[in-house]
Amino acid sequence: MHFTFGSPYFLLLLLALPCFLWCKQYVKAFYFPKLDWISRQSPFFSWEPWLKIVIFTLMVFALAKPFVYDAKESHHKNGRDLVLALDASGSMAESGFDAGNRIKNKFEVNLDLAADFIKNRHDDNMGVVIFGTFAYTASPLTYDLPALSYLLEMSNVGIAGDSTAIGDALMQAIRTLSFGEAKNKAIILLTDGYHNAGRTSPKEAVKEAKARGIKIYTIGLGKKSDYDAALLQTIAKETGASAYAASSAKALSAIYKEINALEPSHIRSENYLNQRLLIVYLLGMVVLLLTLWIGLGIRQDLQRSKVL
Repeated sequence: MHFTFGSPYFLLLLLALPCFLWCKQYVKAFYFPKLDWISRQSPFFSWEPWLKIVIFTLMVFALAKPFVYDAKESHHKNGRDLVLALDASGSMAESGFDAGNRIKNKFEVNLDLAADFIKNRHDDNMGVVIFGTFAYTASPLTYDLPALSYLLEMSNVGIAGDSTAIGDALMQAIRTLSFGEAKNKAIILLTDGYHNAGRTSPKEAVKEAKARGIKIYTIGLGKKSDYDAALLQTIAKETGASAYAASSAKALSAIYKEINALEPSHIRSENYLNQRLLIVYLLGMVVLLLTLWIGLGIRQDLQRSKVL
């Protein structure tokens, strides 16, 4: 376990500590008939300024947000920049893809399995592209996997049109990957149709991907006659990746598991693992010391009143 501060600049407040001993304080007036009853006292030998110093120090440390964390994986993340390019064209509304739930359509099943896949990619910087007649980035590259899964849930069949623009989808995924810094980059393309829309041909997109060293894994959904299996094979082969065919939800789940073993690369990460804040302990000590201070102050006042 390692220790650090989330807001270390608050520690500069500790420079004010000498004031508790040397700065002029408000003096409470007490009247005694005989000066012999009191003695001169240096602040160095009084408990009150030292108690104030301890309380102030604890409060400053609390503001600095101290925490402990496990640093065994905090220096680097082993993963890659990875974009899911998901077909949301009209044909993805076909149901019966999942034998366990035939009411769900192919797109809904794909979203569920994609969400499970994302949960297991702890080391990847991931993004999502949705495509149909056109393609758009539903999520830029991010380590925030729960947010990525949430954005997936907001997508629906036909949200990008009913046609299938595979070339535009790949080009948009390449643009999304251009913002990442990982050495290895990959696209996972899932579709159940033929390229029949968009401004960019799959050939142009593959050429761009090869120039940037991006692998494109392709997954054809449904019967092989439903999608352009030859095109998907060519895309994967040209970029040094693999092509898959998923005729059911079970087969798609197995493919995701296989792709989950992608070769990792180093990505700089500033995440802290197993982070545990210590603020509550410091504030608890402050409460105890304030209670002690109040108690001692009341006791002193009672003693003075008896003397008077």
